[in-house]
Amino acid sequence: MGFFSKVKVDDVLKDIYKKTRIKRYLFLAVGCFLVALSFNLFYQPYDLVVGGVSGISLIMKHFLGTEPSTVIFILSVILVIISYFFLGKEATKATILGTILYPLFVKLTANIAVYIDLDASEVFLAAVFGGLLNGFGSGLIFKAGFTTGGTDILNQIVAKYGKVSMGKAILMTDGLIVLAGGFTFGFTKLMYAIIVLYIISFMTDRVLLGISDSKAFYIITEEEKEVKDYILKYLHHGVTAFPAHGGYDNKKQTVLMCVIPTKEYFKLKEGIHKIDESAFFVVTDAYEVFGGE
Repeated sequence: MGFFSKVKVDDVLKDIYKKTRIKRYLFLAVGCFLVALSFNLFYQPYDLVVGGVSGISLIMKHFLGTEPSTVIFILSVILVIISYFFLGKEATKATILGTILYPLFVKLTANIAVYIDLDASEVFLAAVFGGLLNGFGSGLIFKAGFTTGGTDILNQIVAKYGKVSMGKAILMTDGLIVLAGGFTFGFTKLMYAIIVLYIISFMTDRVLLGISDSKAFYIITEEEKEVKDYILKYLHHGVTAFPAHGGYDNKKQTVLMCVIPTKEYFKLKEGIHKIDESAFFVVTDAYEVFGGE
């Protein structure tokens, strides 16, 4: 019997979360602090609306003079309640702590710009460093299995009930908030906000996945033995061969798979071309590699 036929998947996940509980809570707390810090140090002073409830809070502050931390907390609580009814108990549980911690840290770091005085003309630097700090914090939060709630909940609801992809849901919700920020604070700030969003996305992925030190090659070639010998004898890396067949002509073929350090990517790529110019291969980033000799 297989492992998952004996043990329920939910029990496995509970066991994993239990063993890493302190580490996960620490990541959540640090992540929320960094995201709040980026908001008060870079976004609020420069009126950069990068989506989410924090973006809405900046727009409301501009028109109504409301306190951002209060708006963030109220909107987040409302969305958590909505999440319970539309997404269910389990999906909502991961958002509750973040919903409390994030506005709390926004409140505690509200005066950080007074102590760290940045040049008001350096909006580009604020966008870059704000995005890096926010992305790093968000990565820690997601890596711990939590979210800060907010429009993440709205995105999930729109995706689920609107029958659209998560990417389209984000475009419909956060995209509209960013656009509203452009109308409120000017379209130059909108362009900076787009830069921030890209940096946040990039940095979050780096924290979640790490920086790739390896490349995975999937190779289909008529010169299977020569390519295999080149990898084994000259590059001194392992290679795995597994049978496959073409989807179009149903022709039987062999796929060679190997993982090599990124610094040797060029050697293998050019070596394959040298051995078989018509070889087909796919290269992907390998973020974590375990086992093997």
